[in-house]
Amino acid sequence: MGKQNKVIIPNGGEAVMAEYREQEVMEYRNNPFIEALPPILSKEEAVDKLAYYPPFDESERNLDSHIRLHLVQRLFQYYQPIFQTIDLESRVSRMIRMGYVHRNPFKPEFAQELHENYKSILNANIDMYNSNFNSTTSAMTILGPSGIGKSKMINMILSTLPQLIVHSQYKGTDFNMYQLVWLKLDCSFDGNIKGICIDAFRSMDSKLGTNYYKKFGSARQPIASMQPALALMLKVHGVGLLVIDEVQSLSVAKSGGAEKMMNFFHYLSNMGTPILLIGTPKALPYLRGDLRQARRGSGNQGDMVIERIKKDLNWDLILEGMWDYQWVRKPTALTQEFKDVIYDESGGITDIAIKLFVMAQVKAISSGKEEITPALIRKVARANLQLIQPMINAIRSGDIKAISKYEDITPIDVEGFINQEFATVSMNEKIKELQKAKKKQEKDWKENVREQAILKLIELDVEPIKAKKCVDSIMEQQGQELDIKGIVKEAFKLSINIEENSSKLTKKPRKVELQNKQDLRWIVSEGKANGLSAHEALKEKGIIITDENDFLSVG
Repeated sequence: MGKQNKVIIPNGGEAVMAEYREQEVMEYRNNPFIEALPPILSKEEAVDKLAYYPPFDESERNLDSHIRLHLVQRLFQYYQPIFQTIDLESRVSRMIRMGYVHRNPFKPEFAQELHENYKSILNANIDMYNSNFNSTTSAMTILGPSGIGKSKMINMILSTLPQLIVHSQYKGTDFNMYQLVWLKLDCSFDGNIKGICIDAFRSMDSKLGTNYYKKFGSARQPIASMQPALALMLKVHGVGLLVIDEVQSLSVAKSGGAEKMMNFFHYLSNMGTPILLIGTPKALPYLRGDLRQARRGSGNQGDMVIERIKKDLNWDLILEGMWDYQWVRKPTALTQEFKDVIYDESGGITDIAIKLFVMAQVKAISSGKEEITPALIRKVARANLQLIQPMINAIRSGDIKAISKYEDITPIDVEGFINQEFATVSMNEKIKELQKAKKKQEKDWKENVREQAILKLIELDVEPIKAKKCVDSIMEQQGQELDIKGIVKEAFKLSINIEENSSKLTKKPRKVELQNKQDLRWIVSEGKANGLSAHEALKEKGIIITDENDFLSVG
């Protein structure tokens, strides 16, 4: 579908202006609701529309750790359609179009049916069991374990369709209407039929700028008038598909029993709106038996059970697309071992596989190893997927009863995991900075002390080359245990020893030390080490007398 002019509905949401297309299917012709829809997609076009590959640049691997921990979250946007996705897209496309076949706003019966619906609202009396409405609409259920990807699959499919279309003129005739192509409701925990009606009114108000909740959804309104009001509003705005997600959360007791609940779905479907119910195996007992009776139209699309992906080409396709997104500095190739490990640890559930791949990267980055390995994936899975292991085991078994035990399984806390690893990275970086600063400080200290010690030795008439050699030797042995004065003293002694040793020509030179402290050479040597001249050293030891009186008396 080409780009359409977008408009904002007053007090409502975003919509597109209707663009009408010629229809190849005869039943779809001369119906503005159908002609305003995007073209029917081929399998190849559906793959192109549904697939989403987030942006990625290999140079991002060189960014700092704390930045890359943000980038890995792009993987949550990654979506690779498989055969089941394409199959569902085709079914949804047929459901919407077939639902519009007998809801052509340009046919007289359309207005007549709206009038009948309105009378039902006024009388607050509807026949949930017998409706004379001739419909080709259909109802469909999608069942699968929690977290297996049912909701994401339908959300991706719905995203290929404009939700709201504005009509103004059709084939030269004024036609002012808002067409709500699809409406998706999420059942709240322990909800009921009345709650579904209220949620529908609120959702329609947010999109259309209407006030249906105020009119029909207040607590004073009986459920008997809410239901025909909802059916009427769905028809008035040409709702092509009503999706009710998480139906297992509906309370059979609060809804008045399974039969009344299913009669409600039957009623909406029979009044012209295709309905798609999504739930877990917990909803199976009341969906499987009763909903079949609601599918008497020729547009029946059947049920779909979403199971874990088999280890086949579909699994390879998902992992191959995902594997390109590696922000570690040592990216690895996708091997059969990786495929087997991820399949085993995720149970073949795409959502878990992606989250596991993200957490493995985060761990590799935060630990500094910068490489994903099969062992790392298993380690991360053991540490962070413990709560869902029973569910994965149940899914592996294929036992519906076992799977239904884990309806409210705790979701994987990927965000908490990333935050924890982010804190680790931040602390490690701070420690590294302190280490670096300390090393620099130590290096600066050594350079400063070394230079000063060498200068002192040169002042004591030690040759520069010898001074450097002696200072380096003492500092290497003593480190920071000596101050500058101590280093100069020891280095000067070493220079004297070197000089004494070099003057001897014996085969086995021996270290000569001055033992007699009365020896003038020792006194001069000790004085020089302490920064004194020979005169000052001898004077200090009393060898040279400079008292003026003594000098005069000698004279």
